[in-house]
Amino acid sequence: MSDEQLTSVLELSGEERYDYFLSEVLEEREVWILINSENRFLSIVSEEDGVAHLPVWPSSEFAVAYAKGAGDLTTKSISLPDFFRKWVPGLSKDGLHIGVFPGLDKTVWITEPGELKEDLQDELSSF
Repeated sequence: MSDEQLTSVLELSGEERYDYFLSEVLEEREVWILINSENRFLSIVSEEDGVAHLPVWPSSEFAVAYAKGAGDLTTKSISLPDFFRKWVPGLSKDGLHIGVFPGLDKTVWITEPGELKEDLQDELSSF
């Protein structure tokens, strides 16, 4: 993906990035997160409402662009079956939401893990 394509997708609205995320994840069958050198995933607490969320991306390129300048963060792929089976229940149990595809302006679509799973499964059934 060229830098221009990457930037144009990152400049989409939160809702448009959410839709892009759904279609790309279904195509590739994986979700991308950022981890640190201790293999701990990045979680962010919203300044506005104090909601903690795990940011996720539809590809490594977008996660890398987000992490630019954040020294020890690297991308990690999670297969869609593992995401459904392990991550959604774990995040729900821990009270963490999911921040779907943060943009350049740091806006992000925050949703509950179960809701994202339902949206992905709904899209899968019509795929």
